[in-house]
Amino acid sequence: MTLVAGIDSSTQSCKVLVCDADTGAVVRSASAPHPGGTEVDPAAWWRALHRVIDEVGGLDDVEAISVGGQQHGMVCLDEAGQVVRKALLWNDTRSAAAAEQLVDELGGAAQWARRVGVVPVSAITAAKLRWLADAEPAHADATAAVCLPHDWLTWKLSGSNDIADLVTDRSDASGTGYYSAAADTYQSDLLELAFRGRTPRLPRVLGVAESGGRHGRARLGAGAGDNAAAALGLAAGQGDCVVSLGTSGVVSAVSEVAPQDASGLIAGFADATGLQLPLVCTLNGAPVLAAAARLLNVEFDEFDRLALSAPAGADGLTLVPYLEGERSPNLPEALGALHGMSLGNLSPANLARAAVEGMLCSMAFCINHMRDFGVDVQRVILIGGGARSRAVRAIAPAVFGTTVQVPAPGEYVALGAARQAAWTLGGGLEPPPWLPADIQEFTAPATPEVFGRYRQVQALTLGQ
Repeated sequence: MTLVAGIDSSTQSCKVLVCDADTGAVVRSASAPHPGGTEVDPAAWWRALHRVIDEVGGLDDVEAISVGGQQHGMVCLDEAGQVVRKALLWNDTRSAAAAEQLVDELGGAAQWARRVGVVPVSAITAAKLRWLADAEPAHADATAAVCLPHDWLTWKLSGSNDIADLVTDRSDASGTGYYSAAADTYQSDLLELAFRGRTPRLPRVLGVAESGGRHGRARLGAGAGDNAAAALGLAAGQGDCVVSLGTSGVVSAVSEVAPQDASGLIAGFADATGLQLPLVCTLNGAPVLAAAARLLNVEFDEFDRLALSAPAGADGLTLVPYLEGERSPNLPEALGALHGMSLGNLSPANLARAAVEGMLCSMAFCINHMRDFGVDVQRVILIGGGARSRAVRAIAPAVFGTTVQVPAPGEYVALGAARQAAWTLGGGLEPPPWLPADIQEFTAPATPEVFGRYRQVQALTLGQ
């Protein structure tokens, strides 16, 4: 049996899956936590990876390794390859004002959308570089190379100390703000703009099945950003839309289209197969369900039963679930709204149904927004903690108006990285045909009136 390894270095933890290169079957796995916070010494990722490699029984018997990692994080290295300062993670918001500056300096959001498919927000690397240039100019001056978390780990696995050997892939590069997924090239003038005239070395962008060096005898794949790796692990192809219901809600779709959305809702990322992966993120995912269950003082099983006992549309009760503000649409100060209450419909069952429908309608809003930009959505794949809800699985196809597939819970970022490693090993035009096991399919009559009502209440919430 030929073995490959996939690494998921996420914000919270490091996970490793060792898989059969031919089938994708997981042979062994392990994980270890990462430190909290919004800035982290990259050495902590390296220590966690070594701990996991030890717990998984070592990687001496694998033939290829790839790393999937959290996007956007800024890792700055000096000429000798030493880390200049702690890495700023995607969730570090101190660069919010810097992002606004960059939007204005290029002539507005439309210019950024046209150039790189991404409008700067605090998460992206370009905004973090601007913050560093202004807040810590000595660290900016010492920076000879800038890379992302998965780039740094791949480089460390290669054993190199030469920053000229840094490599990345187009999926992760597309989230920096200075790489165009549509053109597949760095935009050096945008890097220079972001970093106040400085032009540090950037990782070489590898092809989808190209090797980035070796770790022992194992080939190193290009790696991928977490969303692209997850799509690869799910075997998502063109026309597939992945809806992830975690703390936030994420909608991404494998497509040939590279949207240029001046509103900034769609991030024009690339995928790990040579296509595009436009993505929309909301702030309100599965915690909406938890909040409603807490209000009703019920466990999740009872919450599901209540929601499924109510009719579609919850007898006119509609929830716009902006419980943590919202970013799609971009309303950070917004609050949620429960609309249409009456003596006849204000019941636990209708409230539970409205919470499920409201969260799913928020996802449908994102899907429809991508369709408005020409992104074809034929199949919806539902993952994340929220997908474990019976009510979500049953109601999602009605709200989305299409069949919904729910794969078994799994470590799909690490699995996607392992699949890329197998692709690197075998070469060819397509990744090996791994398929997620135990896919459940859910259908229901479409309820467009539910989404129509949601849009009406959403307009009231937005003050339109």
